[in-house]
Amino acid sequence: MGKILVFAEKPSVGKDIARVLKCTQKQNGFFEGPKYVVTWAMGHLVGLSDPEAYGNQYKTWSMETLPMLPERMKLTVLKGTGKQFQIVKSLMLRKDIDEIIIATDAGREGELVARWTIDKVGVKKPIKRLWISSVTDKAISEGFKNLKPGKDYENLYKAAVCRAEGDWLVGLNVTRALTCKFNAQLSAGRVQSATLAMIVAREEAIKNFQPKPYFTLSAKCKGIQLAYKGKKGDRFFDEKQIVTLIGKLEGSKAQVTEYKETSKKQYAPALYDLTELQRDANKRFGFSPKETLSVMQRLYENYKVLTYPRTDSRFLSEDIVPTLKERINAIAIGPYKVGAREVLKNGIKSSKHFVDNSKVSDHHAIIPTEESPDLSKLNSDERKIYDLVVKRFLSVLLPPMAYNEGVLEVSSEGECFVAKGKKVIEPGWKMLYEIEADEDEDEVVQSLPEVKKGETVVLEQFFKTKQMTKAPSRFTEATLLSAMEKPHQYVEVDQKAAKTLGETGGIGTVATRADIIEKLYNMFYIEKSGKEIVPTSKGKQLIELVPVDLKSPLLTAEWEMALEQISKGKQDPKAFMKKIRVYSEELVQSVKGSGEKYIHDNLTGKRCPECNKLMLEVKGKHGKLYVCQDRNCGYRENISRFTQTRCPNCHKKLELRGEGEGQIYVCTTCTFREKLSVFNKKYRSESKKVDKKSVQKYLKEQTKKEEGNFAFAEAFAKLNK
Repeated sequence: MGKILVFAEKPSVGKDIARVLKCTQKQNGFFEGPKYVVTWAMGHLVGLSDPEAYGNQYKTWSMETLPMLPERMKLTVLKGTGKQFQIVKSLMLRKDIDEIIIATDAGREGELVARWTIDKVGVKKPIKRLWISSVTDKAISEGFKNLKPGKDYENLYKAAVCRAEGDWLVGLNVTRALTCKFNAQLSAGRVQSATLAMIVAREEAIKNFQPKPYFTLSAKCKGIQLAYKGKKGDRFFDEKQIVTLIGKLEGSKAQVTEYKETSKKQYAPALYDLTELQRDANKRFGFSPKETLSVMQRLYENYKVLTYPRTDSRFLSEDIVPTLKERINAIAIGPYKVGAREVLKNGIKSSKHFVDNSKVSDHHAIIPTEESPDLSKLNSDERKIYDLVVKRFLSVLLPPMAYNEGVLEVSSEGECFVAKGKKVIEPGWKMLYEIEADEDEDEVVQSLPEVKKGETVVLEQFFKTKQMTKAPSRFTEATLLSAMEKPHQYVEVDQKAAKTLGETGGIGTVATRADIIEKLYNMFYIEKSGKEIVPTSKGKQLIELVPVDLKSPLLTAEWEMALEQISKGKQDPKAFMKKIRVYSEELVQSVKGSGEKYIHDNLTGKRCPECNKLMLEVKGKHGKLYVCQDRNCGYRENISRFTQTRCPNCHKKLELRGEGEGQIYVCTTCTFREKLSVFNKKYRSESKKVDKKSVQKYLKEQTKKEEGNFAFAEAFAKLNK
């Protein structure tokens, strides 16, 4: 009897599966046991060939060779993976291997990793599929008891191929066309262009915004503040109106027209999907979407304490409910012990609030696994992400927060004033967050006086407040993720288009959004100003040059809808690809016929040491650098990097310029300049011993202020040794 080959996506997962399957014989690139052989990819081993593979004419970028529309797309072994590919190939072709189990990530891209490798090898052996949401020993064992036939996932593979080939045809054709036409390093694609277009549109809205003054009115009564509530709203754009109103109300009697107290409940927010987790991590800790995904991946793969990260669902399926008690017991440690005990004491009650099969696609929401963590082994970033997920998980299992909401309405001369009060009866799930500020509370909570309906009261003082209408806020990485998920709320589209965008989950997927944002930084289309994202001149110009429908979120939404239909066997992949080829040709013709011009407005006087052309000064995500304007040269040179260190004069973050001993801190806000070595001696050395409590207090303050001066923390730590 032959053996079964198990093909995982990464070495770490392969090793876990090998341990569970008793494959104890370690070989180069695989493990072997009596029944199974376990090997792995390194992400993608195989990808689509570059244009050069289709003929020498594509080695030189020129308009004459566009569009590039190969009849049949070729696969190639990716650079740096050749050694592992050969190991996988030899195992797949081994005569004693009778069957292959695909154990790559359970999703569209994971299917592509495995099937492309199998196709490239050219093996025709029976295939089964392992489909699991966590990589604990228990999940792996259960998964192997419930293997699915490989043919059940063939349509998912076809959808993945259509996505990859479609992006190749559209992205490479339009990128080469733009680059050749405007002689600049430009790239475009259906997801990145639509995302960039939203950022540029927001910047234009801010630039064109004209602030207007307006006034609000409040009054004091029985020691509390009441806000004016007019029939046409609470804002006055004409100051004379509010002055007249105050004159009318001063000295008049007022009557309590409404006083009621209502018992209310506030339920916990839904469980995390990847996008919501990335949003929260960015808002609370300043993590980029890419950083959050990277930390999540470690917690899933290496520590096995959280479930599969690349999910777009915020619900659990019913089959997970019997496992909840074991998961709660696993997290009943440290800061989560009290919350976990409370859940077990009340009993686990599943509800539609977090359990709904119809709202779970490939994977359920991110929750803890049955594996109990050793919190001391998690670094600071891992603890933060783990903490968010565990608390959200316990939240949905705890009772809602119960509170009484009081509403007081007072009327005078036909004009109405309102105050609201809130009294917490039972904290419920809020007990988990009792030391954290409630970010969603945007109104002042006050205790209302005891009055009766019909009672006469006196409006003692009136307060006229002048304010200005505000421009839309620039995107942060958190709000940009929201815009990518629900672009119909940020761009003007008709009702039908809004419905399509809502159904498909917006621009990109939970798995790709972080990479898209990173790519926009790396291409210097966007840059950071504090936490805000600002489009560069290059980014603004690109949006002017890109064909109109390529920058519409509707295009990518329609693609995703079609790909979803293909994955379910309800649409023909050949018909989809035929449309993409026609569309790619139209895009190239659109760029060829463009009368626009591209201007480098960031040229410097510095010459490239490789080709002697003038260089561009650009602002990357982590610092400033010089980049050669010639796309064929590609030379780059660092100017400075952004630091978390604060200027001792104006407290703005400093830039670190130069190399080695010549490094110097520079403040771009004031005139401060100091050599790194001198700065360290002046501001980072202490002669006396510092106690541990002081160090912890200092670090806590630094985290609060988001200064994170790790070098300073290290200096303290050394003194404490």
